[in-house]
Amino acid sequence: MGESSDSVSVDMETISLGGKEHLIQTGCGSVSVVVYGDHGKPALITYPDLALNNMSCFQGLFFCSETASLLLHNFCMYHISPPGHELGAAAISSDVCVPSVDTLADQIVAVLDFFGLGSVMCLGVTAGAYILTLFAIKHRDRVLGLMLVSPLCQAASWKEWLYNKVMSNLLYYYGMCGILKECLLLRYFSKEVRGTHDVPESDIVQACRRLLDERQSTNVMRFLEAINGRSDLSEGLKKLQCRTLVFVGENSPFHSEAMHMITKLDRKYSALVEVQGCGSMVTEEQPHAMLIPMEYFLIGYGLCKPNLITLSPRSPLSPSCISPELLSAESMGLKLKPIRTRASEQV
Repeated sequence: MGESSDSVSVDMETISLGGKEHLIQTGCGSVSVVVYGDHGKPALITYPDLALNNMSCFQGLFFCSETASLLLHNFCMYHISPPGHELGAAAISSDVCVPSVDTLADQIVAVLDFFGLGSVMCLGVTAGAYILTLFAIKHRDRVLGLMLVSPLCQAASWKEWLYNKVMSNLLYYYGMCGILKECLLLRYFSKEVRGTHDVPESDIVQACRRLLDERQSTNVMRFLEAINGRSDLSEGLKKLQCRTLVFVGENSPFHSEAMHMITKLDRKYSALVEVQGCGSMVTEEQPHAMLIPMEYFLIGYGLCKPNLITLSPRSPLSPSCISPELLSAESMGLKLKPIRTRASEQV
């Protein structure tokens, strides 16, 4: 299939409305992929968290103009939605079997083959980070690098498994009800942005709440059941050879998961950025905290030139917050060091 090679300028209206959606048939059902940018550039694929799609999970990141410039200048974006999570999706028939996490990971291969892509960079959030990590373990030759936000890597604990079962029952009997939305917002955001009786919830939480209303509850339930039945990837992480940059919100319910993951990754190829005062969805809550680490991460791939990088005055990261090891030329080659970098809340 012929594709347009017109590049996308860094314009907020273009970013939000200019992507082209493709509905790709795979051996395990259809997958929606929204593509932005010049098809001649390296590919960056994204995968969102539970009940989200590219608009509700990555909009904040791409509305941050510096980060949008960094990514759209260097990549063509391929935003993959979990089955039935795209805008306007209909409810998936009950005759279609619930996918496993392996099925979802294998769907990515079909997406890459459809667009004629070889090796790609990956960016995923929580459940989406798990799917992309599993994909990288199963298909190491198709992955250049991983950028993971508050990732999952172990099997669900009994506490999480039971909590997910409660959410699944709520979806089955009541749909996307108020209680279910509150459970999801607790998963995504820190209490600072969710608000209190005295402080109203932030605009990003209000926007996410509205977007959740558009989800088909049966489709969300299917993805939730797949993630709840996931296996432990700890042993497989040791075999990854691609470099991995892990972001985690200090207040994420999955903070311990990210900490476990960084201990299992090869120390020569991984780095950790811990963002203070932030929940799981760093891409929405504190997207500026991702800018500087991603810039230096991409230097190692020759996608950014060090002398062209400028520190954003709006970024909560500053040179004093970043370990000298992370900024060294050696660490950004084939020896990216595991650095626990704390990004301050203050902008």
